[in-house]
Amino acid sequence: MIAARNSLFGLSFQELTAIAEQFGQPSYRARQLYQAMYSQRRRSLAEITNLPGDFKIALEEHGFSIELPKLQKQFTSSDGTIRYLLELNDGQSVETVWMPEGDGGEAGDGSEAGVTEASALSSPAGWQQGRFHRATICISSQVGCAVDCQFCMTALLGLQRNLTAAEIAGQVVTVLNERGVTVEKERINLVFMGQGEPFLNYDNFMKAVRLLADPEGIGIPASRMTVSTSGIVPRIYDFGKEEIRPKLAISLNASNHEARLKLMPITKKWDLEKLMSAAREFPLRNRERLTFEYVLLDNVNDAEQNAREVAELLRGLRAKVNLIALNPGPEIPFSVPQETRVLAFQRTLIAAGIPAYIRRPRGRDIYAACGQLKRTVA
Repeated sequence: MIAARNSLFGLSFQELTAIAEQFGQPSYRARQLYQAMYSQRRRSLAEITNLPGDFKIALEEHGFSIELPKLQKQFTSSDGTIRYLLELNDGQSVETVWMPEGDGGEAGDGSEAGVTEASALSSPAGWQQGRFHRATICISSQVGCAVDCQFCMTALLGLQRNLTAAEIAGQVVTVLNERGVTVEKERINLVFMGQGEPFLNYDNFMKAVRLLADPEGIGIPASRMTVSTSGIVPRIYDFGKEEIRPKLAISLNASNHEARLKLMPITKKWDLEKLMSAAREFPLRNRERLTFEYVLLDNVNDAEQNAREVAELLRGLRAKVNLIALNPGPEIPFSVPQETRVLAFQRTLIAAGIPAYIRRPRGRDIYAACGQLKRTVA
């Protein structure tokens, strides 16, 4: 029986094939639909000119449409970053961030993007002059978040619901359309680091990855994607078995179990020892490095002793560390660390043989930076 009131966007090629067959259409109609929605980024059935009119009418009569998140508001930073507030079909909203030239997060991760970003970080003047032609889109996977990291504004929302695969991939398509991007000509990187914990919405996250990465679909290679997890250990093992997968970043944020427990309550369920075991067993590809993210909080986790403990935790791992000076916000009970302490932390890691990079804050003035996504509208 044909389903009613469904968005075609978000369906796999196999799912579209089944729908075409239900309507008595040849299988190649599914391919036309698939390419129109994902490769050509058509926003309505009316825009798909190579589908028969009677097929489009039949789809619409049965409640099918192409539904994408709608642009509700946008906020532009002095550094060019744009925070989009996107409305979903049930009235909920979620945030997606466009960062021209990225934030240095991929530097040193073993990928081509990482080489480019490392070069940009070593020449900030070049970055400011726009010599590096690429952009990063930061994507949300849930409305709100349940993980409750104490330094993150998104945690204040709590978890409203998971996003569907269509809503996750749809954020990317909405932003690409709004920016007028041609994926084949312009380098786009994706980071699943917006609202929510992707590994607590694992199936929808992975379905979205496949749609985004398919060269016959949206066409952004998985090698240009990075997913961040707070440490959902069972999903780290599952993720390592995926044939198509983004690069992995683990939110560490503390140098020992007791400190992490205070900052990240998720540590009660999967302690630091279990998390590090999963990291050590994660199957890395050629030249790939694991990324560990570390948010530095003034006089909480930013001492040189903390840096030495982090170096010991990561000893022997093919890994690098992204250091993130706290992006402050209302109701966050921590302060931004002094620059001298951030640099000393980085030097300690590098001296211990751990590649360490300081991520550029992007969009702080519009609450678009890491840890600031809380649907702020003023």
